[in-house]
Amino acid sequence: MTTTYFHGGTIWLGGAVADRPEAEADATALLVRDGRIAAIGADAEAAASTADTVVDLDGGLLMPSFGDGHAHPLFGGLEAEGPDIRSCRSIDEIVAEVRRYADAHPELEWITGASYDGSLAEGGLFDARLLDRAVPDRPVVLRAWDYHTVWVNSRALELAGIHADTPEPELGEIPRRPDGTPIGTLREWGAVDLVAAVMPSRSAEVGLRALHRAGRYYLERGVTWVQDAWVEPAELDVYLAAAAHGALPIRFNLALYADPRRFAAELPDMIAARDRVRAAASPRLTADTVKFFADGVVENETGALLEPYCTGLHDHGMEVWGAERLAEAVRAVDAAGFQIHIHAIGDAAVRQALDAIAGAIAANGPRDRRPVIAHAQLVDDADLARFAELGVIPNMQPLWAQLDALMTVLTVPRLGAERADRQYRMHTLAASGAPLAFGSDWPVSSGDPRDGLAIAASRTTLDGEPAGGWTPDEIMPIEAALTAYTTAVAHQAFADRAEAPWGRIEVGASADLVHLGSDPRDCDPHDLPRIQVRQTYLAGEATLDAAPTGAPDPNPAHPASERSAALPS
Repeated sequence: MTTTYFHGGTIWLGGAVADRPEAEADATALLVRDGRIAAIGADAEAAASTADTVVDLDGGLLMPSFGDGHAHPLFGGLEAEGPDIRSCRSIDEIVAEVRRYADAHPELEWITGASYDGSLAEGGLFDARLLDRAVPDRPVVLRAWDYHTVWVNSRALELAGIHADTPEPELGEIPRRPDGTPIGTLREWGAVDLVAAVMPSRSAEVGLRALHRAGRYYLERGVTWVQDAWVEPAELDVYLAAAAHGALPIRFNLALYADPRRFAAELPDMIAARDRVRAAASPRLTADTVKFFADGVVENETGALLEPYCTGLHDHGMEVWGAERLAEAVRAVDAAGFQIHIHAIGDAAVRQALDAIAGAIAANGPRDRRPVIAHAQLVDDADLARFAELGVIPNMQPLWAQLDALMTVLTVPRLGAERADRQYRMHTLAASGAPLAFGSDWPVSSGDPRDGLAIAASRTTLDGEPAGGWTPDEIMPIEAALTAYTTAVAHQAFADRAEAPWGRIEVGASADLVHLGSDPRDCDPHDLPRIQVRQTYLAGEATLDAAPTGAPDPNPAHPASERSAALPS
């Protein structure tokens, strides 16, 4: 039996979800025994002499660890496996880095990497011939920051059978030159799958290495639970292999991907996958969720809108399933006992998602579902109250709620100023009673909760623009933002059903904690990314050998909303 006593700072016990919105009072002492909270405040002080280890908080804050309610950790970990193109700030830099990496790895059959800045080429269209200069004899596949797009060279197009006569794929787009030949940029997974189908599988060793790397990334930022929001069979095998070796670095829930082109055959496989995870009996792994895409993203005009885009490229955008098919599939998945997790960016997609969830409730009867609509970038006024009415969790990415270059150059022109100002209404949804939770969509954007907190609490860029915040009525009080990253994510994760619940500090709960160098509630929002993470505890165990510097994520700006992740292993 091991006991740890924390003192010498402030202990924030955590907020609550909609039914208990007020945070409890702070404490000054905490006792953890065998991975669980044993005593708080005066009771902890009275038992301090029984502790094996004493931790002086040194004036900092101890609080529930963060959760990430929507991310892609394996793909984040894989970004270090190829050429370092995320740091490149020009097309020439990308081409030079791909050439360098290919020359250093003559043994690789394919050169793959992620993720490049899609704004570096006009219209986001990158030419295959540019990559041919770097690697003419082997296929090259690069993922864009939005993970809805890839840039390939001519050899990759050849192997995938993509040429002037290739028809437009279902749920995808092949941009072409005037003569009909493909440029070398592929949009959405229907097009990306053409290349993915001929790529070699990723080795188990590479997958496990990526998972370990992702876990360290998160622990260094105080995160101990992550919703992997897109999992296919190859990724499932990586998680199960890690679980079998006791090598899962943090807690994960897996959202099994529902493909509208193959759904009828997939549902039995999803149930079997869930059974495999349950049989593994790892306290750090569940697979209780199914992921749907209702639409694409605003930046390439595939987000589904009630009114047409101002620029008109794709009119109202793309409906991945369509209302009737989505509702039918959601009912079936709900009947099988899965949690629903729907990507919905545009207001038409959000309405379809809400309608589908309402239909599942009506058809399958009452139960504790906790369905999730991820992103909810644009919600029509008529649908705002429906989140609370249906018990739907809006899992939103606070980092995106800023007037950065992506917003001003790509998003606002497509939506128009009036509609653009109705994006990311986090405060409005929370005030309506919706159980708002936060996620990052890492590696599409920074997975560091401190970066998201800074934007949620200011609605400005890190440079402080615009003064007073963009749509300032949507600024989140800092304690509410902290709750959305902790207790609310735990609610999304059904953590209260766990043998040792987590997400708030209370007696009997798992000691999933983060020790910060200062109290975020006392900071200017723009200083939040620089708060030091001194230690992260998972079930009472310190996970960091040395405290990170506390520096912000090197890529905090989001380039777009959701990844396609269609590139398989």
